Amino acid sequence: MAEDIQSILSITDKGMTKAVEHLESELVKIRAGKANPAMLDGIMVEYYGNPTPIQQVANVSVLDARTITLQPWEKNMIQPIEKAIQQSNIGINPQNDGAIIRLFLPPLTEERRKELVKRCNSEGEHAKVSVRNIRRDSIEQIKKLQKDGLSEDACKDAEKSVQEVTDKFINLIEKHLSAKEKEIMVV
Repeated sequence: MAEDIQSILSITDKGMTKAVEHLESELVKIRAGKANPAMLDGIMVEYYGNPTPIQQVANVSVLDARTITLQPWEKNMIQPIEKAIQQSNIGINPQNDGAIIRLFLPPLTEERRKELVKRCNSEGEHAKVSVRNIRRDSIEQIKKLQKDGLSEDACKDAEKSVQEVTDKFINLIEKHLSAKEKEIMVV
């Protein structure tokens, strides 16, 4: 029975870690005023009939704090890359000179900053919901163990451990959100 509880706690920890990692990857995609190649993560380009990540068809680099450049490895890929960026809805219009695509990031207005903070908070809420769902599933498994003969005290201790892990991850999510909000609101 003790191994079962350790297994549940281990699975709980792994699941909550994945939820926080997902939040981190989503927060990186939200721009905070500085050019960041990670903003283009998830944008797929049609490459010979296959959707391909933009980083696999072009060299992505940061020219300065407000400019990202994309240099396609094949000249015929400029139009599809441009089209993919426009369709991705990241709020940036690509400009191409026939060889290089430049993405100029406009300065963020106060209103846009607040929208980005709301989006961050929405992502954070999704992460918290995931963590709470994992907690609920873990506690249900503990209750099943109690029905199978685990003592009530052991169940209470296990539930307390699950709650402590949950609190730890909720606090971690809050720290990520406040750091990102601070980063976005700095002018």
